[in-house]
Amino acid sequence: MKYLMNVAYLFAAAAYSPVVLYRLLRHKRYKSGWGQRLGKIKRKNPDKKCIWIHAVSVGEVNATRTIVAELIKRFSDYEILITTTTDTGYARAESLYGDNFNVSYFPLDFSWIMSRAFTNIKPEICILMELEVWPNFAQIAHDSNIPVVVANGRISDRSFSRYKKIKPLVTAMFRRVDLILAQTKTYAERFKKLGCPAEKVLVTGSLKYDTAQITDRVKGSDELEKELNIKGEKLWVAGGTGNDEEKLIIDVYKNLIEQDKFKDLRLAIVPRKPERFDEVAELMKQAGFGVIRYSQIKTSDMVSPAARGRVTSIEQRATSDERRVILGDTMGDLRKFYSLATVIFVGRTLVPMGGSDMAEAAALGKCTIFGPHAFNFKQTVDVLLEGNGAVLVSDSYELQKVLQKCLDDENFRTEIAHNGQQVIRDNQGATAKAIEKISELLKASLH
Repeated sequence: MKYLMNVAYLFAAAAYSPVVLYRLLRHKRYKSGWGQRLGKIKRKNPDKKCIWIHAVSVGEVNATRTIVAELIKRFSDYEILITTTTDTGYARAESLYGDNFNVSYFPLDFSWIMSRAFTNIKPEICILMELEVWPNFAQIAHDSNIPVVVANGRISDRSFSRYKKIKPLVTAMFRRVDLILAQTKTYAERFKKLGCPAEKVLVTGSLKYDTAQITDRVKGSDELEKELNIKGEKLWVAGGTGNDEEKLIIDVYKNLIEQDKFKDLRLAIVPRKPERFDEVAELMKQAGFGVIRYSQIKTSDMVSPAARGRVTSIEQRATSDERRVILGDTMGDLRKFYSLATVIFVGRTLVPMGGSDMAEAAALGKCTIFGPHAFNFKQTVDVLLEGNGAVLVSDSYELQKVLQKCLDDENFRTEIAHNGQQVIRDNQGATAKAIEKISELLKASLH
């Protein structure tokens, strides 16, 4: 089968290459890590046994935190290798683990490339976050007697529909996985229906509740508040936003601040993808607002006191309209913005993009709102709505009405925030369940 997959990959690569070239030239993506993508992965401590953890992008990387912390405690003599697929995921993994562990790009799933990667890495176990199983990867691990675990496993509605169309291939792939630790019963049943043996599928819950830090303030938020000159005003943060969504948010904001009672409301938009920062800044300007780009403040803050003074003087001279709209155009600062928010809108949900993680917003005790297109986070959506810990809106018109209520009614806003934080607290514990099963499998593989 691996030869058929190689041929299929070659055709897919030929078809997709114009997209890669466009993103490389236009957005500067895929510039680095090609040696690693071709299997040339080097370990810092090759004499140690290795645990290979793969997380596709930022959300999956964030979900590894409690798993990694527990693995360090239990298997301190092992080296941990983190691989990721996207540039943003790589940047996040580097910020979390780069000082202590290997961080690399995931190799392409051609059989000869994956064989080279396994030869270089020599893992004792492979842990894949959520769903990232590849045919040749699974085949090589199986043939090498290296156990593969899917942690925090989930199959979205869209993925399930697609996988059913190629069920024979998917079944063959999943049968080579040793353990599936699913987030919910629904996801567990989907894995089984796609061919995973029932005895290999367990429900352990979602790791995102464990990694969501339950607190009212995060490190660096006080400095952010000063840098943005937020002096007691209400702040609406739209985080992880996507294409075509920012314009809707800006229009809602313009309608809100036309009302006297909301004239002091501040707006911060934090797009999900860095290649869209300039585009969103332009949208803000076209709407008639000046733009405070946090990257400029943050960079100058790191450069020199004189530069900081220049930025401060610019802010002091700006009119209230020019100071009102903030663009969070840096990576790794979204939680700081969330911690300052009066109300949060979780992006990529007003448009059909699957949503962004809302667990962290709720864990921070913030009134959290999201749109109807959050199908990638269905389990989190269900528990938050069931616990009255977030508000679902159907469109931008309803978003404006709900924002008005949240900003007007402090008791309503506080109740939603409190409930959301409690929902996160009630659903924690997945890490302990997952780590027990991973430890059993890892210890068994050594005998």
